[in-house]
Amino acid sequence: MRTYDTATGDYLGAREGIISRTLVWITAKNRSTGDPETMGLWNGEQDRDFSIGGEDRTYVGAGPLLELEPMTFEIGLNVRMHSISLSPIDENVAQAIRAYDPRLAPIEMHRVLFDTETRDVVGSPHRVFKGWIDEIDIETGESSRATITMASNALALTRTLAIKKSDASQQRRNGSDRFRRYNDVSAVVPEVWWGEIKGRPETHRGRPHGRRR
Repeated sequence: MRTYDTATGDYLGAREGIISRTLVWITAKNRSTGDPETMGLWNGEQDRDFSIGGEDRTYVGAGPLLELEPMTFEIGLNVRMHSISLSPIDENVAQAIRAYDPRLAPIEMHRVLFDTETRDVVGSPHRVFKGWIDEIDIETGESSRATITMASNALALTRTLAIKKSDASQQRRNGSDRFRRYNDVSAVVPEVWWGEIKGRPETHRGRPHGRRR
């Protein structure tokens, strides 16, 4: 069950109407420098700072240009896939997407609530999604748009275990790491039975080994 701070809980419990917006935070590697850099977007009208976990983050206002599909929530280890899109693509956002390597970049989504009368932020923005970018599809033309497909944190459970790495991948380090040289044949080496052949005692000169008359 999701828990909220007191202000958020009271606001949702009042059931008197809700104003909510979504914050998207991406951490991707700069293709030129290789350093991780961050970018924040939200479906508000203007750029604005929000406090997330005690850290102030700046989110660029994308307004109605930022489209989000309905979020689904479930308990379990299934990998949840969601998508968001920018239509049409803002020039600055398009440049950022091309400048960064988005593949498997960490991405978070938070929901922020506003008072229906004062438009002040209610409580603290709460996280509704955390995972990685699976792919970004950029369409150009009259209806240009960028669609970001995201995979939830459960994707980490599908990664290959270290014990399944190949000898070839190990040698990429310095060419001398041969720790996994026999990985590809480890499952086909016959069993070795100590002191006997599997199924019958080992014999020596026609009689069981070690047995005296």
